[in-house]
Amino acid sequence: MPLSEDEQRILQQIEAQLYESDPALAREVATTTLYSHAFRNIKLALLGFVVGVAIMILTLSVSFLVAFGGFLVMLGSALFAERNARKLGRAGLEQMTQSMRGAGLRDYFGSTSQRMRDRFRGEDE
Repeated sequence: MPLSEDEQRILQQIEAQLYESDPALAREVATTTLYSHAFRNIKLALLGFVVGVAIMILTLSVSFLVAFGGFLVMLGSALFAERNARKLGRAGLEQMTQSMRGAGLRDYFGSTSQRMRDRFRGEDE
């Protein structure tokens, strides 16, 4: 059901007020996709997997139980990545890889670091 002209006008006014009051939030909402959360979780799971491998390799000669803990971290991270990959699906994976190819990997990570710098600067002010 399409919106009436009054509803469209009200929606445009709300959007304009959002851009005026909090431009950072408006920019983030405009750039965030449906699949961003699942892809972020996959990246964190891969980091956890690498940490688990490092723990397992580095502590295997010292303690079998600590190395087994590293294996459990690896297993949990792999299951977490698999669950989020299912949520992401083929369409989401294609969308995320296209956006990284289009913007370039350096630009993708560069914008992330810029957002982090902006957040820390916002707390200092």
